[in-house]
Amino acid sequence: MGKSPQDVLRQIKDEGIELIDLKFTDLHGKWQHLTVCSDLIDEEAFANGLAFDGSSIRGWKAINESDMDMVPDASTAWIDPFYRHKTLSLICSIREPRSGEPYARCPRALAQKALGYLAGTGLADTAFFGPEPEFFIFDDVRYNSGEGGCFYSVDTIEAPWNSGRIEEGGNLAYKIQLKEGYFPVPPNDTAQDIRSEMLLLMGQLGIPMEKHHHEVAGAGQHELGMKFAELIEAADNVMIYKYIVRNVARKYGKTATFMPKPVFNDNGTGMHVHQSLFKGGQPLFFGEGTYANLSQTARWYIGGILKHAPSFLAFTNPTTNSYKRLVPGFEAPVNLVYSQGNRSAAVRIPLTGPNPKAKRLEFRPGDALANPYLAFSAMMMAGVDGIKNQIDPGDGFDEDLFELPEERLASIPTVPASLNGALEALNADKNYLMEGGVFTEDFIDNWIDIKYEEVQQLRQRPHPHEFTMYYDA
Repeated sequence: MGKSPQDVLRQIKDEGIELIDLKFTDLHGKWQHLTVCSDLIDEEAFANGLAFDGSSIRGWKAINESDMDMVPDASTAWIDPFYRHKTLSLICSIREPRSGEPYARCPRALAQKALGYLAGTGLADTAFFGPEPEFFIFDDVRYNSGEGGCFYSVDTIEAPWNSGRIEEGGNLAYKIQLKEGYFPVPPNDTAQDIRSEMLLLMGQLGIPMEKHHHEVAGAGQHELGMKFAELIEAADNVMIYKYIVRNVARKYGKTATFMPKPVFNDNGTGMHVHQSLFKGGQPLFFGEGTYANLSQTARWYIGGILKHAPSFLAFTNPTTNSYKRLVPGFEAPVNLVYSQGNRSAAVRIPLTGPNPKAKRLEFRPGDALANPYLAFSAMMMAGVDGIKNQIDPGDGFDEDLFELPEERLASIPTVPASLNGALEALNADKNYLMEGGVFTEDFIDNWIDIKYEEVQQLRQRPHPHEFTMYYDA
């Protein structure tokens, strides 16, 4: 990371690279790509971009205004490890070719606007984010949804439901029981080498990595730990992370998913996000001698997070499946309180020791189907709104939420119960996102329309379990 256009052009020449892969993130958080011959990449390409048809990207341009430019960021250059022919990868932001302005529906361009807004407030100049995406690895996945039926089936050799299965060469047992996936050694943990390859490959591509391990769910749940980075770099790293996870899994004849809840009755996958603000190289969230050593600035930031969480969950938890993980009464972080120890709190304050620069908060409800550029920007905008308006988050909550009487628990606000609930909250509470023109009204309305169509898709379809409950009622 940190290369200039001249560095990249020199690398292309010195290494005889003939192909350049231009990657950009669509609204849904999926990478799209275009591979071009290297002679199309010169200094002008880094300044003005390369043209493409934006009307073919979901939720973007109409066909009568389809021309767009993808502008590569030289600092993101790396050799793609999955292509047979040596290919240099560059992550792009999208720009309007006629005005030269960043495209308002480009997630990465929006994140750049969010950082510009942060600097303009004078409150801080740097936002650090430390995401923790989890995922499942399966051996076999089948699904179909049609007029006359629908089903899904996921399977992994690790799953507890396979303890009685007849397997080639004999069933050797060593299955992982429900909720016992944290941290068994091999032979129960069958993915050690796969995760190691993912971790080392990410490190080679410039992502600062820390660790990997099996996660709680017995049916093949995993996590790789990456270090924090500034907002856009952190979002870029999440995109690379997901790309590496999926492609390394495929190399081993397996398949990986970031769906929050692909398995019933076992833990779902989230993406906890650590975050902090700095100004002039100094941390703003440390305050000695206070609850969890939080500064007043940090408390106000938390106040903004807790106040606006129901609306920005439309970005941090953007699918109908997201809310099958966020169910009250289990370990899911559904409670809109903050705590230095309670993992069912939406905001947790990690133990960081005496180092002021390590002081941060962790937002726990989000999941890795989020578009990271939108999710990080939305959370930062909520926190900054909390600082600007000095929103008091109340006292930290360290009581055991599982032991509280029902009347106490009923008084604690929770996250929305569905994607539709989050969209309704976003429609009612969006002004903080539009400060400085970061999220435009067009962007938010378009997002609500796209996501509401997903809500409608699920509403109209019978669920297989409804036959269990109602067929002969």
